[in-house]
Amino acid sequence: MPAPESIRQLVEHFKQNQPSYRSGKFNEAQLRLEFLNPFFEALGWDVSNRSGYGEAYKDAVVEPSLEVEGEIKAPDYAFRIGGTRKFFVEAKKPAVNIQYDIYPAFQLRRYAWSAKLPLGILTDFEEFAVYDCRSKPNPTDKAATSRVMFIKFTDYIEKWDEIAGIFSKDAVMKGSFDQYAQGVTGKHGTQEVDDAFLKEIEGWRDLLARNLALRNAALSVPELNFAVQMTIDRIVFLRICEDRGIEPQEQLKALLEQEDIYDGLCDLFRKADTRYNSGLFHFEQEKAQSSSPDGLSLGLAIDDKTLKEIIKSLYFPCPYVFSVIPADILGQVYERFLGKVIRLTASHQAKVEEKPEVRKAGGVYYTPTYIVEYIVKNTVG
Repeated sequence: MPAPESIRQLVEHFKQNQPSYRSGKFNEAQLRLEFLNPFFEALGWDVSNRSGYGEAYKDAVVEPSLEVEGEIKAPDYAFRIGGTRKFFVEAKKPAVNIQYDIYPAFQLRRYAWSAKLPLGILTDFEEFAVYDCRSKPNPTDKAATSRVMFIKFTDYIEKWDEIAGIFSKDAVMKGSFDQYAQGVTGKHGTQEVDDAFLKEIEGWRDLLARNLALRNAALSVPELNFAVQMTIDRIVFLRICEDRGIEPQEQLKALLEQEDIYDGLCDLFRKADTRYNSGLFHFEQEKAQSSSPDGLSLGLAIDDKTLKEIIKSLYFPCPYVFSVIPADILGQVYERFLGKVIRLTASHQAKVEEKPEVRKAGGVYYTPTYIVEYIVKNTVG
């Protein structure tokens, strides 16, 4: 299909004013309004939600820029079909050199990799870069790492068929986007977010188990397993809440500046108990709670070095963006994580091993998302 007249006009307008756009005074918000919104509308996406769809079913979710210590907390655009995310777009002002600057590419790939999306777009309109986002991003990766398409704005008209054939709403709905993604993914040595995060928390379990066994000699095997599991669960929960704007930004990271980090963590756990009233944080006897309160965790001793290693790994430049990691991915990770158990040796040293029933079955098998959705749809609607 030929490029629509609106794209021809955008290209000409950008060409005429290119020096002023590249000066740095033309910001990202202006770029999105004047160029990117009409660009994606020309691809058939209802960026402005003229159709009046409810929040869950909008074609595009457009996020305001929220920056914390140099890290943008959400992708600029999430394009969706029926409420299901298909790809992210990260926008940069034209003063940014998308072809060679490494940080914008890392930023986009973090978002899409965390959300388990195969492709993502990085653009300042002047340049249009597409990335295979299945490979785990590293902050030292070159800008060209995992890049599978790069188009200058002067080539938009000539290459409109190629762009629209993959990223138009019609192409996505007909499966062309998925076919293209299948053709380019898997070429770069991939490690998906669920596998990487499982490896991460298994490392935390080893650290915590050894340290808790060392510093708390009276712990029994059930108590040790409970303490390790709850500590990890609580830290991850609070970190996810930070990225999703429910908890104060970087409150866990702030603990790294003090001594007795676990004392500070326990203070956060107590506050969470009053705020969420959930079994995850349950330290006081309450009428509404049938389960017994946790009388173990708050009296434990954990070394600062152990907690620093865990908490540091949850913040930038770590590859995880907790605001976009799907809940079902976290559930699958935990199903697999729970397939192992901690035991104590005769000298009270902690060892992690696979549960006998899991070893016999050949591993943990989680329920695929599409089956969960089918069951929910046909039971609770």
